[in-house]
Amino acid sequence: MKITKDEVLYVADLARLDLDEASIEKFAGQIGNILQYVDKLNEVDTEGIRPTSHAISLTNAFREDEQRQPLDREMALSNAPEKEDGNFVVPKVVG
Repeated sequence: MKITKDEVLYVADLARLDLDEASIEKFAGQIGNILQYVDKLNEVDTEGIRPTSHAISLTNAFREDEQRQPLDREMALSNAPEKEDGNFVVPKVVG
């Protein structure tokens, strides 16, 4: 599938990228090659093949829940860089 310069510029605009002419040509070629490869994958006969989420089978390594005593407040705060009134002090992240 051939990708046009306009399509590359459209995606670059969405990503807020400022591309020069050489980069536009380069990306158009690279994206075109990727899409050609994906088209090849569409030619593969997958009739009767069960869908998978991983190429290898994996099992979850969850542990059983165990009830434990919670950390003492002073111990939890012992390595805190800054604390106040028994709480962690962190930088403000919401304006």
